[in-house]
Order: sequence, then structure tokens, then C-alpha cells
Amino acid sequence: MSHDGVGLRAVMRSAAFLTAGALAVSVLAGCSSKDPAGKPLADQDIAAADRSLVADGGTLHWAVDSVPETLNTFQADADGTTSRVAQAVLPSLYRLDADGRPQVNPDYLEKAEVVETEPKQVVLYKLNQQAVWSDGREIGAADFAAQWRALSGKDTAYWTARNAGYDRIEKIERGKNDLEVKVTFGRPYADWKSLFSPLYPKDVMGTPDSFNDSARKKLKVTAGPFTLKKVNRKDDEVTLVRNPRWWGHPAKLNEIVLRAVPRDERAAALAAGKLDLAEIDPESVKRITVAAGAQRGAGSTPLMGPGSDLSAADSLRSWAVANGSDEEAADDEISARKKQEKAVTQYARQQQALRGFEVRRSLEPAYTQLALNGAGGPLADERVRRAVARALDREALAEVVLTPLGLPAVPVGSHLALSGQSAYADNSGALGGQDPKEAQALLADAGWVRGGPVKEEKKKGEKAAGAEGEKAGEESEGGDDGTYIVGEDDKARREADREKKKDPKGPKSHKEPKSQKAQGKSGEGSKHLAQDGKQYANKLKQGGAPGAYAPRGTAAPAGAAAGALAKDGKALTLRFVLPSGPGSQTLRTVADRISGMLEKVGIRTEITKVEDESYFKDHIASGQYDLALYSWPASAFPATDARPIFAKPVPAADGSLNVEQNYTRVGTDQVDQLFDQAVATLDESESRGLIRKADSRIWAAAGSIPLYQRPQLTAARKNVVNAGAFGFQTPVYEDMGFLKKGARASASPEKK
Repeated sequence: MSHDGVGLRAVMRSAAFLTAGALAVSVLAGCSSKDPAGKPLADQDIAAADRSLVADGGTLHWAVDSVPETLNTFQADADGTTSRVAQAVLPSLYRLDADGRPQVNPDYLEKAEVVETEPKQVVLYKLNQQAVWSDGREIGAADFAAQWRALSGKDTAYWTARNAGYDRIEKIERGKNDLEVKVTFGRPYADWKSLFSPLYPKDVMGTPDSFNDSARKKLKVTAGPFTLKKVNRKDDEVTLVRNPRWWGHPAKLNEIVLRAVPRDERAAALAAGKLDLAEIDPESVKRITVAAGAQRGAGSTPLMGPGSDLSAADSLRSWAVANGSDEEAADDEISARKKQEKAVTQYARQQQALRGFEVRRSLEPAYTQLALNGAGGPLADERVRRAVARALDREALAEVVLTPLGLPAVPVGSHLALSGQSAYADNSGALGGQDPKEAQALLADAGWVRGGPVKEEKKKGEKAAGAEGEKAGEESEGGDDGTYIVGEDDKARREADREKKKDPKGPKSHKEPKSQKAQGKSGEGSKHLAQDGKQYANKLKQGGAPGAYAPRGTAAPAGAAAGALAKDGKALTLRFVLPSGPGSQTLRTVADRISGMLEKVGIRTEITKVEDESYFKDHIASGQYDLALYSWPASAFPATDARPIFAKPVPAADGSLNVEQNYTRVGTDQVDQLFDQAVATLDESESRGLIRKADSRIWAAAGSIPLYQRPQLTAARKNVVNAGAFGFQTPVYEDMGFLKKGARASASPEKK
């Protein structure tokens, strides 16, 4: 997960629904002759070129968010770079196509099929006879068996992050010959195509010691178009080189250098020639777009020469001294002017260098959602969560993010798949679209009365109305946390902002937390399973109980806030937690729009900005929020990968709440049962139907509201081909490279 994403396989309240939600689900579960999956909303944009047009040789410098802590994708601290390395150097029996659907990878697999279903499911793999490890050994049943034993969950000495699917295997054996692998399942498993991708050699998976340690810093044996040459932590680089034992199409590039560069520094790194390919933020998109426009203009951007700088500075100093200014102050002014002019000159030079790049854009296989913490407080009541959802104009929120980038602004209609993927269907009707009147009716039914009596506001450090107000108070004791309430103190905040412009230090009560460098991965902790800490268990149980209604028609007392909703003496204020880093501006813009929509139905939001590094761990995973924005990847295997995200939380033996990855704490027995049925159903059509039913019920529970598919923005040197914004499709590393002189790649979607 990211709070604004990770690999495709990253890593609800009561059992009863409201009657209206259950009725909507049953209607949506009906069949349709038209495939509801549709097509991807945006094509991939990679400057596709035939291999004959790609030059042999060269080094591609590709930005990543970090140098990985481990090269083993099945360990808890694996990240996006771990997955990228694995894709280039290890076998994957299936790769995803442009629609996000798994397809046989012929470099490793000739065929795979379910050959028996009774009495047990049996899958027969027929391997490519040329497939060998880099040490010359054939890929075979011994590698499959070693990986199964390591990931089955039966031996706790293996430090694995997940074992889904592998725990259903009963045995693995050699088929009729060395090229056949026969896998027998003890329990049926619909997502069997998700297994053994990537596949590690038995040398890595064979023992707990080798699994835990041997593949963390190096991969001695590989089997992809590239092999791992070096992990250089000093220079923040991972170097991949062409594999001489590769039996498929030979890699066009000699090397791929994965270089860790923070997102807010990538435009400068591109301009400096340190990168050829990099995912970028919208601000960098603007810079490259402006540079391209200048190139098409009449002439180049003028650069300020150092001679003119000095002349202007001397004149300024002479004027200042002649007019009675302090000579030292005049020198300070000159120094500041020189620094400014130097920065302008450097920026202009960077803009000139950025003319050699273009922006390739698509939609990432991930979506951003509004999460509603149902553990306690007002959002423990399903009616309040549904009211929040009905107040939102999801189309407008998608437009504010995607339209300026030239991407289709279509709200996401599923929690479990994206448009084009086989399991996708727009099930948002189970909850309903924007309807402020319906939202207000739901709030009234839940006992929230407009203009109701409100007790005296608690002082800083005391508990707020939201689910985790107590924790919010604790954070506030040490100083400002970037908090303001939408709908209550907007005027005061605007005045504070004006004061900030006069005094950069600003008033103490509105001082922003120190910003962290954009980490790129920005909260990609979705690969880590989360469990509520003991210290929060009791707090999560506190909060208003649903159904404690104020009498309808209760007159507002004198001095009651006009338009404010109240219940049991508390105003309806939800704590909206956001990251504060420079790469999170889009999320903050979306949050402001959401807050405005909620204010119109009487819901106030207390916006709290926190440091990027603590956003996920200290707030999302630990449940210290009412509302939050973060992203989930869309898996090709939702019955397996999405279940932990939406599973009903259960009490652990120590009294804490085991939430797996369900950070909204909203779940139902019905959803769990539908996932269990879908993952055990071998009929693909039937399994998809069960996934869609589960999604309808997730919508009805209103624990999270999908908003928009995340933009995928990639800056690429203009002669880089077969690389860029990949969309759903797995990159084909051996085809990446630099265009031959005089050759032309296919036009990107936006240029056709």
C-alpha cells in the first residue's frame, strides 16, 4: 500500500447488514450478458518498438524508491525494488497482460493445467526444456518442492511474510520426465496460477538458514534475461547485467542500474544525466511539459551570465550605501540576490536538459481510497459511515486528480479489481452515489441532531469526538501537529496562514511538522501484516454507542452552533489524518475537497498532518484516525490477496484485535465466507461471481470508499523504448533499450 503506492501482490463490523444494504447487494448479484469487466481505462505508454529497432548495448539508469533490504520477495521487509529485481532475474511462470490477467510465460512454461479435480485437485506443469539456472542446472521439481516447503507455514523456522496458496498443497512430485512437475492440493485452490512466481532456486529455499539469510543481500543463482551483479548501498544502486545463459530473446541492454532517488529530487537527477527513466510526481510533469513547450517555441530559454550578475550586484551595493543603508546589510542583500540568481540560472539549465525527456502516462494498477475507521466513535455506526459515503462526489474527486494530467477521470467501482481485470464489476450501487439528503437522513437516524446541545469544548490533550481522539490529544501535548477543523475554525486558519506569510515561523499553534523527503514508497508498509498493539486495545473499544439518540425535534439551546450536528453533547467531528511530505500534495487537495463535501451535510473534519514516516505505522496500521487516504494495489488474484484487507477482525489471545491488513476494522462474516468460497471454486466464472458478490457487500458496509485509479507518470529519455508507464502489464526486460538512430517507436496514446 501507499498513501498516494507497490507490486501487484503486496503485500467488517457486525455480522448483520442494514436492510437497505442487503437488498442492494441481492439486486446487483444478478447476471448480465455483457462482460462487466470492461477494458482498462488507459493504455500503457512505453514507446513500443520492435526488437529490430532497438540498439544492442547500453546502460539504462532507472529510478527506484530504495535499495532493498532483502532480495527475497517472500520476506516481510521486501519492497517494490525487491519485486523489480525479481522480475528481471528470476522465473515467473505467469506474467500479466495489458488487461491485468495472468498469461503463461513461454520462456519458462510450455503448458500448465488442472488435470484432475477429484478426489483432489492436481495441476501439471510442463516446463520449457531450455530453462536453466545460471549455474547450468535445469529448473525442475526439486525447486518447486523446496519453495512449497519453505512457504507452507508448517516450519516456523522460515521467516516468511505469507504462505497463502502454498498451505493448500499436499505434495509435489516429478511427472513422467524431468520437464513435468505434478502438484497435488489438499484443498482446492482457484488461484493456483499465482504460485511459483517468482520461483527461487532450491539453494535459497532448501533450508531455513538459506531462506532467511542467503537471498537478502545477493542472489548467486538466477534464471532471467538479467542476473544480479552488485548491490551497492554506499551509492544507493543495484546493478543488473545481461545473463549469458539466458535461452530466450537476448537482452538488448548490457546493464540496468536501479538507482535510489527521492521523488522530489528526480527532476534534477534527470536533468543532470543521472537517470534515463523515473516515475515522477505531477510537479515534475509540469516541468518537463514546460521544457517541451519551450523547445517547440521560438528559441531557447535565456540564461543569466555571471558577468551580468556581478554588475547588477555592484550597482545595488553602491545605491544602498549612497542612500544611507548599512554597508553590511547591503552586502547581505547582495549575497541573497546572488543566491537567487544562481538558483534561477541552475533551474534554467535544468529546464534545457529536460527537453530530452518526455512524460509517459497511464493508470497504475492501484487505487486510492477513503478509509473510515469503524473501530469506535461515530464511525462505529454503519449509518454514519454510509452518510460519509453518500456525501461524496467521487467523480469530482477523480477529476481533480486525473483531468489535469490528461488521464480519464472515472471513479473506481470495485474494491477487488480495476476496469479490465476479469473480476471487475462496478458494484458501487450497493452503497449508492452522492445524495446529500440521504446522507443527512442517515445521520438523523443515527441520532445526530443539527444544532443539538454541545458540551464545552475539551482543552488540548483531552479526548475528541472521533474514534481516536485520545491519541490525538496525546500527540498535541508536545506542540502543534498541523491540525485544523474544517467547518469550525476555517477563518482562524486563514488568518494564521496570512500571518505565516509575514512570519515564516508562524504562530506556534499552527506550526507544521518537519517535512520528510518524499520517500517514493511513502507508506508502502502494506506488505507488513498489522496487529493492533495492546496499548490501543481499550481505546478502540471506547466511543459513542450506536443508537443513543437525542429526541427528534429537540430545540437547539441558546448559543448552539448553527448547522453543527451533535449527539450526547458532542459535535460530529472526524479526525482526518494526512501525510505532510512534499510528495503528498495531491492527497491533501483531495482531502480538502472531501472535507468541503462533508461539511455540507453537517460533518466537520479535524485535519491532522503528520510526518510521512509515521503516517502508516503510527496512524493507519495502529488505528489512530477516523478518516484517511491511502492506496491498495489491484491483484490479479483477489480471492487470495484481498482477503486479509477485508477480513473481519478477530480478538487475539492477548486481548488485542487481530486485523491482518484490514486497517478500517470493518468486516463481516458474509464477506469472509464469500472469499473462502471463491478461493476454493475451480470454475473461473463462478469464482469471479463470488468475488463480485463479496465486493458488493464490502461497498454496503462502507468501511472504505474507492475513489480513483492512481496516475502512473514516468519520465523517459526520448530514445528509451519498451519502457515507461506499463499499466497492468509485466515489463519485458529483455526488450528494453535505446532506439537505433533514425528509427521511430510507436506513438504514445496521447500522441496518436
